[in-house]
Amino acid sequence: MLKDQHNRIHDYLRISLTDSCNFRCAYCMPNEEIEVLPHSRLMSTEEIDQIAGIFVDQGIKKIRLTGGEPLVRKEFPEILKKLSRYPTELTMTTNGILVHKHIALMKEVGMRTLNVSLDSLNRNTFYKLTKRDQFDQVWTNILLLLQEGFRIKINAVALNGIIENEILDFVALTKKYPLHVRFIEFMPFAGNHWKVDKVITASQMLEMVKDKFEVVKLRDEPHATAKKYKVPGHEGTFAFITTMSEHFCGDCNRLRITADGKMKNCLFGKEEMDLLGTLRQGKDILPLIKLSVKRKHAILGSQFTSEYQKTKAEEIENRSMIKIGG
Repeated sequence: MLKDQHNRIHDYLRISLTDSCNFRCAYCMPNEEIEVLPHSRLMSTEEIDQIAGIFVDQGIKKIRLTGGEPLVRKEFPEILKKLSRYPTELTMTTNGILVHKHIALMKEVGMRTLNVSLDSLNRNTFYKLTKRDQFDQVWTNILLLLQEGFRIKINAVALNGIIENEILDFVALTKKYPLHVRFIEFMPFAGNHWKVDKVITASQMLEMVKDKFEVVKLRDEPHATAKKYKVPGHEGTFAFITTMSEHFCGDCNRLRITADGKMKNCLFGKEEMDLLGTLRQGKDILPLIKLSVKRKHAILGSQFTSEYQKTKAEEIENRSMIKIGG
């Protein structure tokens, strides 16, 4: 088991396949011309497989593929096939634009759940956020995934000035479709121009929903990052990821590997372990993995506190979201 000094057991690994993306969301990618890693600095298919295998041997039960956009990685099919051989739940976070090309393979290897990032249901707003006129394709693919039996979670970042006009529409979607919509409080990362007044909290959003819908609280799973709700009679659910207003670090079971093979024990942590560099030197990476887990801070990477109103984004040492992998 990978247990830290706070007695938390880690059995969930997020692996970033690339820091490249075919969208340009401002809160994730600091600027349009961001430099992506050359292919030689990315973990190869074999290196991803080898590193994942070591983590699985240490008790990892769930692997999530992230990016950037993981489906822009040309070796994605090969990577997916290799990782599917492990006795773990295999899932992915995607912007949805390319999933129609891989549905058959995802079903073949047993992937059944996907998170799709979608911050707006309005085509014009979608374009403003992503700088890509691709809403129709994303929505078509979401419906296709549902038709093919996938369990779909929609991740919507709660951006001040946008989510107020969207939240009721997202919740209304759950009446007809078995979608699980999750509203994510806006979090500070390098270059995303985070300010406290850009945060809309879960409690504020919940009040907006209650003004229109009857709402019941659902039971949250162990290690859940989202607080779940349902409108009675609706097919789907909605939830809030309360990173800023009510962190869930006490029950955290997640570890991350960046596309260039650095291990991060926390989304907000500044410390990284160079697993890929060590692996390429022919050395054992397990001691580094255990050391990284041992050094994990109690909350929020020890970079800010639960009083998010006092957070100074410019003082946080971290990568941009696209360089972390979410």
